[in-house]
Amino acid sequence: MAVMAGAGAPGLWRRTPPAVFPPIMGLFGLGLAWRRGVNSFGLPDGIAEAILGAVTALYLFCLLAYLAKFLRRPAVLVEDLRVLPGRAGVGAMVLCLYLVAAVALPYGPGLARSLLWVAVVVHAAMLVVLIRVFATGPAEQRRVTPVWHLNFVGFILAGLTAPAVGETALAWAVLWVTGFIAVLIWAIGARQLRTAPPPAPLRPLLSIHLAPAAMLGVVALGVGFENVAQIFAVIAAVMLALLIIGLRWITAAGFSPLWGAFTFPLAATSSLWIAIGGVWSVPGGIALIAATPFVPWIAARVLQLWAKGVLAAKTNAATA
Repeated sequence: MAVMAGAGAPGLWRRTPPAVFPPIMGLFGLGLAWRRGVNSFGLPDGIAEAILGAVTALYLFCLLAYLAKFLRRPAVLVEDLRVLPGRAGVGAMVLCLYLVAAVALPYGPGLARSLLWVAVVVHAAMLVVLIRVFATGPAEQRRVTPVWHLNFVGFILAGLTAPAVGETALAWAVLWVTGFIAVLIWAIGARQLRTAPPPAPLRPLLSIHLAPAAMLGVVALGVGFENVAQIFAVIAAVMLALLIIGLRWITAAGFSPLWGAFTFPLAATSSLWIAIGGVWSVPGGIALIAATPFVPWIAARVLQLWAKGVLAAKTNAATA
């Protein structure tokens, strides 16, 4: 287990890299997509729950590893938030709390509701720290990137659980507020892509733009806005098509830990299309078939880098 601390680390888990969390988020998304497929396609429910149980255990282990690092020296959170892979990883770590609440929903609505509010509070606290990092750091850190979706739009994940536990007002609030923020980030991102395309190593992060479209659609469907969900289904389809067309350009730098960004958007899009059903059932099923081997493959590659002690160095993770 000492190898998990990272190369050159002075003790167990002192350099736990936040980069382990984006692919774990993708695994959660895959399990939730399988859960939706149980009713739509008659898939075995045991497979979905086995995936979600295993991913929850993996997440709790990685969360423990990061908390051990944080408790040794709390300033590591600020240091991780100063670098782009760290902001993505910490953001995914927090957002996974919403997904744990969604996993728990069929087993205990009360537990799911409690986990939901824990996620909201932790997310808000992280955002306060992040805004302070932006305010006190160099101007380059404040450049809008797709990772802003994780940090600022990620509250939309509260809408996965909120309607089912009697928090419909929360679901409505996150739908409209985060929807507005997502549109702003999309607009800025489109302009930046035309005027200053990202360097090859950062291009996989562009796939994050797909996730808000999928999640806004899922939440809109959950609160009864079926027409809005249909609009987001189309937006997600256009975005996914553009990502596929530009895949060679996006992956030009070869595999890196940032490939974790591919995982959740694909799984989330599958969930949206499966949830809407009708003409979207076939695309949803195809996306689920594609995501089922692809997401675990990326997660395994990233976790292997952690096990070898090189993930922290590759992503500039802070050391406690």
